[in-house]
Amino acid sequence: MSIATVNPASGETLKTYEAMDEEEIERRLQLAEATFRTYRTTTFAERARMLTRAADLLDEEQEEIGRVMTTEMGKPVKQARAEAAKCAKAMRWYAEHAEGLLADEEPAESDVKDSGASRALVRYRPLGPVLAVMPWNFPLWQVVRFAAPALMAGNVGLLKHASNVPQTALYLEDLFHRAGFTEGCFQTLLIGSGAVDDILRDERVKAATLTGSEPAGRAVASTAGEMIKKTVLELGGSDPFVVMPSADVERAADVAVTARVQNNGQSCIAAKRFIVHTDVYDAFAERFVAGMRALKVGDPMREETEVGPLSSERGRADLEELVDDARRGGADVLCGGERPDGPGWYYPPTVLAGITREMRIHREEAFGPVATLYRAADLDEAILIANDSLFGLSSNVWTRDENEVDRFVRDLEAGGVYVNGMTASHPALPFGGVKRSGYGRELSGHGIREFCNITTVWHGA
Repeated sequence: MSIATVNPASGETLKTYEAMDEEEIERRLQLAEATFRTYRTTTFAERARMLTRAADLLDEEQEEIGRVMTTEMGKPVKQARAEAAKCAKAMRWYAEHAEGLLADEEPAESDVKDSGASRALVRYRPLGPVLAVMPWNFPLWQVVRFAAPALMAGNVGLLKHASNVPQTALYLEDLFHRAGFTEGCFQTLLIGSGAVDDILRDERVKAATLTGSEPAGRAVASTAGEMIKKTVLELGGSDPFVVMPSADVERAADVAVTARVQNNGQSCIAAKRFIVHTDVYDAFAERFVAGMRALKVGDPMREETEVGPLSSERGRADLEELVDDARRGGADVLCGGERPDGPGWYYPPTVLAGITREMRIHREEAFGPVATLYRAADLDEAILIANDSLFGLSSNVWTRDENEVDRFVRDLEAGGVYVNGMTASHPALPFGGVKRSGYGRELSGHGIREFCNITTVWHGA
């Protein structure tokens, strides 16, 4: 597999890298194991000092790393800078809160006295080297939301990043080193996906986290299950965006545009299926389509660009196949739907209506700026359509009716329900999904405890 920076705005290969050989991989595994033995004994204050320094460096280098990300995967440079800022914020949040999140927990003495204990407590201890298999779409954020809690918990990290963002991957390793973490605390492995299985089988690797495709998740989960190792998986999403009659329809339509095309539409938590009550369907559709059509598509390095190219030629072809299949099945193309002429892997913001269950785009994730519109007769049908998906990452609902909110929160099959707003990840809130969107949680206290040995400590009388 090629490990290279290929500019998606031009298709030009800018840098290539040789994959690490078995000897170098072994050296890094040995270093991770040896480093963990001492790093696990550092204090929260020491870890927090280094992580805060990493956040400071990231803020200082926001412009530089932002341009690297845009060059490697095509997101508008304004969004790339915002991603770097978000990562720094998450680092500081964990630096400040990790000690409290992992503090010893002591049950009431009356609850454990019949066990014969004079004292009992729960302590969170680190597991060891954790392998992170990460995607290209948020090349900094996906890694930091693993690395910040893992490092604060006392684990060490091994990063297998997507092969089209090698410069970002190497920057992350260098960032943590410059912040004061020793070399073995966080290492980037420049390897192809074929090398992951052997590394995961290595006894020195204690757990794994993966954000990516469903097939990749199955492969990692299968090997980890065979080796009896903990995993956290964040896979695809086809999030519903439900609009009910009581909603502020104009605001919902405006937010819907951003919710669909953030990161050029290449986000697991981007809203993809827009389910609108029939009473407000026409008003929503008119404003939504107009907003999608008005987006500025172009060079992602330009400040005014709102939608850049897709990350790869294969990604664009996959998206085109979904649109063409829907068109052949009778879907209405309300805007977009045609590949533009010229260099780069661009695809226009597209809205499809008249979707049926037989169309691939109803079942599969559209990873790009393509939205599907559904008409719902009532609340029950809206929930039925929203849940008619193999995925269950997040959801968005727009209503001012508190009874409807209660129904959505109770009945939507998703890891998150965002009411009158757009799904977004935040350090203080758990993030993850159900069904084929994966399992486990990132971020918040739930995320930092995923890779801890939850230890019962019992003292006799």
